[in-house]
Amino acid sequence: MYDMKALYEAESVQHAIQLLIEHPEAQIIAGGSDVLVQMREGKRAGKELISIYMIDEMRGISYEEDGAIRIGSLTSFSHITKDPIIKEHINVLGEAVDMVGGPQIRNIGTIGGNTCNGVTSADSASTLHAWDAVVEITGPEGVRRIPIHEFYIKAGVVDLKPGEIQTAIIIPKKSYEGYKGHYIKYAMRNAMDIATTGCSVNVKLSEDKKTIEDVRIAYGVAGPVPMRAPSAEETAKGKPVSKETVKVFAKAVLEDINPRDSWRASKAFRQHIAVVLAERALKESIRLAGGEVDE
Repeated sequence: MYDMKALYEAESVQHAIQLLIEHPEAQIIAGGSDVLVQMREGKRAGKELISIYMIDEMRGISYEEDGAIRIGSLTSFSHITKDPIIKEHINVLGEAVDMVGGPQIRNIGTIGGNTCNGVTSADSASTLHAWDAVVEITGPEGVRRIPIHEFYIKAGVVDLKPGEIQTAIIIPKKSYEGYKGHYIKYAMRNAMDIATTGCSVNVKLSEDKKTIEDVRIAYGVAGPVPMRAPSAEETAKGKPVSKETVKVFAKAVLEDINPRDSWRASKAFRQHIAVVLAERALKESIRLAGGEVDE
């Protein structure tokens, strides 16, 4: 059923790195929800695999010393959705990954596998972009951390050098403190389908809830990789919480996104949906933050 050359099981992060150095053509397998399907399709036939699934040090959610939220790359979607730290500070991420596949996939699928695939439709990816996430990568030269937008190089390709693995995703305290967010996935069958377009927005309001101090918006399937819409963000920063601000913000996303035509949806339809989702997601984020948009 699964045509593989060899399967090696890493016992620690350093052991995984050692195995990657010894077997440079080998591919990492975590939960396996993508890799095993691809093997059955013949796309990874005859490959060497290195399983990192048993490395418990790469699981779990915790605070770092500076208050940043650390999400181990082997943390499952189900764990993220239920975790109290996520619920308190970035509940939108739990909501986003709860839209991945069915319960079986969410129990086995990992946040690291979802991002390391490098696909623009990953439900976690746009939300992590909106939260200014930082990716922790460990390899032969040690540990490095890079902004998530630098991690994605092009469709299906991420910034992992030979011998490196992604070990964690970090949400800096300054990126989540005082913010509330909302994610909307547009798909024909919701969780059981790949997103036609995904939109994630988070917002920070003034103390009196009348002004948008900061806003971030990111998309999946609006370009070859998950992406932010900086033009839209700039239109709303410092502006009053109002219907007009929301409308201008939503229309401005068209200056940044570049969706493609595919059998799932045309470029024109994705552009239309992107504007609609931006408006809805910003309104809901404002509501969650304690504000109100006059109709």
